[in-house]
Amino acid sequence: MLRLIQIEFLKLRRRKLLWLMLLAALFMPFFALIYFQYVGEAGGDPVQFYKWSAFGYTFLIILPFVLGILCTMLMYDENQHDMLKQLWIVPISKMGYFFSKFFVVLIYSICFMLITAVASVMFSVLPGYVAFEWGSVLYLLEKCLEIGVITAFAMLPILAIAASQKGYIIPICMTLVYTFLSFFLITVNMYLHPLSSMAVIIARNRDIPGIVFTQAINVPLAFLCICVWDIAAVLLANIALGRRK
Repeated sequence: MLRLIQIEFLKLRRRKLLWLMLLAALFMPFFALIYFQYVGEAGGDPVQFYKWSAFGYTFLIILPFVLGILCTMLMYDENQHDMLKQLWIVPISKMGYFFSKFFVVLIYSICFMLITAVASVMFSVLPGYVAFEWGSVLYLLEKCLEIGVITAFAMLPILAIAASQKGYIIPICMTLVYTFLSFFLITVNMYLHPLSSMAVIIARNRDIPGIVFTQAINVPLAFLCICVWDIAAVLLANIALGRRK
């Protein structure tokens, strides 16, 4: 398993697009900088700035979409050229192969959010919009690490779909549907979709302004939702990879 993970990271060196996608982590912090410059606020609440830079569209839309592209790219080349048939001869565990890909997604997601955290601090403190406080910085880092880890697990179904397809069109389309479906379902039931359940876990203490829940917060139920989807995703991946012989 560790050898597979090492190989996956070695292959990433040839994928320059993956490194460029990390620049998307700077988008919302930069937008928050522009917004605070426009409204002319200074010395305000750090959480208010972080809501714009890290706790809003970053973890609800941008990061899931980036991870969806990553999942597709990790699977595309090997599926397209039927390299899996050669890998099974080695032999390599199908689930070991699948989870080595997931581990890359997990590390990438954490790095993405850490870049967002650093950019949020720089874009808020250096212009003087927010006073530097270790408490608020540690709070931001804690939340960003939570977002990075949980979002990776919430995107496991997309990785399973990418594993079941030879092309990239269906996984990318499913990423868009999967991401935006959470916005519709969150008004119906927050515990039907992993991304909406993730929002419940992240804002469980109601310490992020602007996030309004339509139901009572139930963290165990949110984790259960993510686990059910992930178990279904692993079963789908196991069946799909088992057919590649």
